[in-house]
Amino acid sequence: MSLSLKAFTESFALAREFRISRGAKTQADVITVLVSDGSYFGWGESVPYGRYGESTDSVLAQLKQVSHKMSGVSDTEDLLTLLPAGAARNALDAALWDLKAKLTGKSVAALTNLRLAQRCYTAQTLSIDTPAGMKSQAEAIKNAPLIKIKLDEHNVLERLAAINEASPQSRLIIDANEGWQPDMLSTLLPDMVDLGVALIEQPLASSADSELANIDSPIVLCADESCHVSSDIERLAKYYDAVNIKLDKTGGLTEAIRTLKAAQDHNLQVMVGCMVGSSLAMAPAFNLCADVQFVDLDGPLLVATDRPDGFEFEHGRMTQPEPFLWGLPGQYGQQALRNLWQTK
Repeated sequence: MSLSLKAFTESFALAREFRISRGAKTQADVITVLVSDGSYFGWGESVPYGRYGESTDSVLAQLKQVSHKMSGVSDTEDLLTLLPAGAARNALDAALWDLKAKLTGKSVAALTNLRLAQRCYTAQTLSIDTPAGMKSQAEAIKNAPLIKIKLDEHNVLERLAAINEASPQSRLIIDANEGWQPDMLSTLLPDMVDLGVALIEQPLASSADSELANIDSPIVLCADESCHVSSDIERLAKYYDAVNIKLDKTGGLTEAIRTLKAAQDHNLQVMVGCMVGSSLAMAPAFNLCADVQFVDLDGPLLVATDRPDGFEFEHGRMTQPEPFLWGLPGQYGQQALRNLWQTK
């Protein structure tokens, strides 16, 4: 099977400024990949991440370098040696899975033997703000079942208390994005238990994972920036209770499935997470949701306008409707992808 690919950038304005410990953004710049066998089309989306040395230009360059090798690609497994883990491989992996669904007449869930969740509850993310500002964000989502809170090292308990006051029934996930120190984490833990915190993502720098061996945490500690691919799991199991699997880190669903299996084999809890992107970026990851403990795929809620035929959200409940933009058999959406191919 001879395949062709096209890759290009797209930008999605955010519904509001999104701020984490490393900085703020007002738009999501993504890579969109189309693949075709000449008759059918598949597509995927990824989000280059500067933390891992990626940019839209570098990811496009990676894809350009492999575009002439597509004649030798017959399956997503071929990508594991063609490209390193990261955003370039993720977008291409997603596009190939989508194309395979069209060619075989089977959904991606059926092709992977994964249990597709009909619906699940995703965390809804609050970006860094003043305590009052974060309380206002929490009030706007009205006691969401699961809230993810971006925090830096400042005013941690004040911000958490304000959010807990606004949404006392919610379970809370904290994402420090490597912004804390070991002593700070140890000091904060007792109070965070009382404030409804269920999980803390990557409190320390990835280079300081071993420091967690000396901390007895009553709250689940989850590796994010430290966790990329399945070969990371054995090491991380010494320090963490959970791992965050993001397809932009694993390099796509193919390796994400391997990473999930490795985490389960090491008795780790799993969060399936995302960068900020559209429903097209979330769609492959949704296939993992039935087998994980935490879901954080609210990217479409953070953009001002999602792609057509994307996920539906209601009070944190995430549903894949039909028709849907990715991973299903049939002709739906093929003409739109053909038109997109011809214009790019």
